[in-house]
Amino acid sequence: MLKLALFFLVISLIAGLFGFTGISAVSAGIAKILFFIFILAFVVFLLIALLTAKTFF
Repeated sequence: MLKLALFFLVISLIAGLFGFTGISAVSAGIAKILFFIFILAFVVFLLIALLTAKTFF
């Protein structure tokens, strides 16, 4: 998912460079959404792992 966010970010930057502002804005918005979904999933899985982990001590 993070790869997709970076992919859309690169597309946004290239589209902005060539003057396609509509495509640039849409792909930047998609990149933001995917990035925040990735961060949310990371935090959820981290909490699940910390709460269910067995200690070795």
